[in-house]
Amino acid sequence: MERLDKVLANVGYGTRKEVKILTKKGEVLVNGKIVKDSSAKVDPYKDDITVSGEKVLYREFIYLMMNKPDGVVSATFDNYDETVIDLLDEEYKVFEPFPIGRLDKDTVGLLLITNDGALNHKLISPKNHVDKVYYAEIDKAVNEKDVAAFKNGIVLDDGYKCMPGKLEILKADEDGSEVLVTIQEGKFHQVKRMFKSRDKEVVYLRRESFGPLKLDESIDEGFFRELTPEEVEALQSV
Repeated sequence: MERLDKVLANVGYGTRKEVKILTKKGEVLVNGKIVKDSSAKVDPYKDDITVSGEKVLYREFIYLMMNKPDGVVSATFDNYDETVIDLLDEEYKVFEPFPIGRLDKDTVGLLLITNDGALNHKLISPKNHVDKVYYAEIDKAVNEKDVAAFKNGIVLDDGYKCMPGKLEILKADEDGSEVLVTIQEGKFHQVKRMFKSRDKEVVYLRRESFGPLKLDESIDEGFFRELTPEEVEALQSV
C-alpha cells in the first residue's frame, strides 16, 4: 500500500502539495468514491484511481531505449551540455530516470535509461559479465596482433588492465579500419583508450548492443522508445 499523494506525484500529477489541492477539490476518486485525504493508503496496482475523470495508469519503473546522438552527455544533469534526460518527454522525466552506464559525449548508439536501480546495478557490474558491443572506425589498419592484445587484456594509460575483450575486424587497409569491439566493463573512454594503447585512434564509435538487446535501427539518433515487456524480461534475466 502507498500514500495516494505519492502515487499521483510519481505519475506526474504534480508535487505532493499540488496533489493535496487536487484531492481537497474532490478531483480524485478511488474505486468510484471521492477521497479528500491525500495521505490515504491505496494499492496503485489494484485500486481504480481517477483524477479529474482520467484513469491513472500506475507503474513504478520505466525502461527506455535511446539512440544517443553526438554532442549529448550521458548524465541526468549538466551545467553546460544537453543531457540524454533533456531529450525525454515530461511524462518520463517525472520518474527521475538515469542512464544505465555512460556513453561518451561524441559516442552514439544504444543507451538504456531507467529508474530501476537494481537493474542498473546488475547490468553495469563487471562480475555479471554483460557484453557491450561497439562498432568503431579506426584511423589505421587493425591487425591480428591487435586482436590478440584485446583477447589478453589491454593495459590502459593509467596501468589498469582491462578484462579480456573481443576485437573483430570487418575491414582494414591503409585508409583505416572498421571493427566490432565486445567488452564487459565501462571504464572512462575505455574503447578509445584501448586503441590508444595500440597507437591507434577511434574516429567514430557507436554502441550496437547491451546484453541481450540490440539497437533498434528504426530509432533515429536523438529519439527513444519504451522497451517491450519481453525486452525488460530479457534484461532482468541477465
